[in-house]
Amino acid sequence: MTHTVSVTRKTLRRLSLTMAASALALAAVAPAQAAENGKFRLGIVTFLSGGAAGPFGVPSANAAKVVIDQLNAGALPAPYATKGINGAEIEMVLIDENGGATKQVEEFRNLVQRQKVDAVVGYISSGDCLAVSPVAEELGAMTVFYDCGTSRLFVENKAPKFVFRTGLDAAVDNIGAARYLAATRPNTTRYAGVQQNYSWGQDSWADFTAAMKQTLPKADAVESQMPKLFQGQYGAEISAVSVKRPEIVHSSLWGGDMEAFVLQASARGLLDDATAILTCGESALERYQGQAPNGTIVGARGPFGAFAPQNALNTWFTGVYQNAYQMAPTYPASKMAQAILGLKHAAEKAAKAPGEVPAPAAIAAAFKGANFESVSGTVQMSRADGHQALQGISYGEYHFDAKTKKAELKNVKSFSGSCVTPPDGTEAQDWIKAGFPGAKCE
Repeated sequence: MTHTVSVTRKTLRRLSLTMAASALALAAVAPAQAAENGKFRLGIVTFLSGGAAGPFGVPSANAAKVVIDQLNAGALPAPYATKGINGAEIEMVLIDENGGATKQVEEFRNLVQRQKVDAVVGYISSGDCLAVSPVAEELGAMTVFYDCGTSRLFVENKAPKFVFRTGLDAAVDNIGAARYLAATRPNTTRYAGVQQNYSWGQDSWADFTAAMKQTLPKADAVESQMPKLFQGQYGAEISAVSVKRPEIVHSSLWGGDMEAFVLQASARGLLDDATAILTCGESALERYQGQAPNGTIVGARGPFGAFAPQNALNTWFTGVYQNAYQMAPTYPASKMAQAILGLKHAAEKAAKAPGEVPAPAAIAAAFKGANFESVSGTVQMSRADGHQALQGISYGEYHFDAKTKKAELKNVKSFSGSCVTPPDGTEAQDWIKAGFPGAKCE
């Protein structure tokens, strides 16, 4: 499927003020002691400081605030028109994800054991998800990972009960990227990669190169660079890639790292001759002017942000988010909204009476294998024994019109979940190397 999406470029001059105000306002939403008034206490964990805050964490926190406010007001379209969660007001406890995995495990225990939250939605970092997952199972805490993408999540947690992920994993991102290149650039012969040197980047490159061997077998991986997480300066890596003269530069860099790499690679001429394919590129769609060349290929880790479909829920979400923050929601915001809607669906399905706050085990049982409607369309929790979402993915080319001051996504192609996702119980690398058996691609 091919179509064109238009996105109006919004000003970001107030970004720093928005970050500070959002963090302060959201942190004050919930008191330190557990509520005893029948409210649904919801822990929200995302980056409020550090390099991931501006592009990822703050939009996600803003999305959580606006969605919760609207839920409490009963202002959502069907099927989420009931107030709060099952009639119980949602009370948010916001936590900064910055600080590393050890700190996040401590914060998670505090949320569950001291703050007495009924559920936790959060986590961008794959390392944080891998660290928190076993603790969530140990404590019996209902936990929804909204963004982290490591393919190892349900490999290491083979029998999940309380942990769910409503977003997609890195394998889907990179199989989709390889399929997009096969569809739009079938004559590619040389490609390179720049990834962060931890589980997310390593897994992304492994899945992408394996997928390229299947979709474009004549293309060669001529260079791979693995800079440190949040390194910020990429001169050495750009030079190493440039001398190999690739036609495509694949990168799963995200947040500030991605934007810094694109700016530096453009300034050094790497992207004059090579096209970047950025699996997380949509998050900076409105900030690329003068940085990313037209034709840069971007993804949104699923049907999110500018790739979201036209449906009542996305129209509602885009409107309320834009009214609140004077900018369109990018994909991290869409994914946060999706996780909260999925939790509401499961909790209300588990409840036996109006106003009841179901136990975590009851919510988890209702969430397992559920189908629910979202800003991205229908979500099927049909992978990882009903704990992982199945959805499609889209990629498109960034173009900026200097006259209209509008960014566009051109040559958009979408791939169904069954085209880019391994069958349940099959590890991604095994499925890719076998040639995607059973894949259904329209």
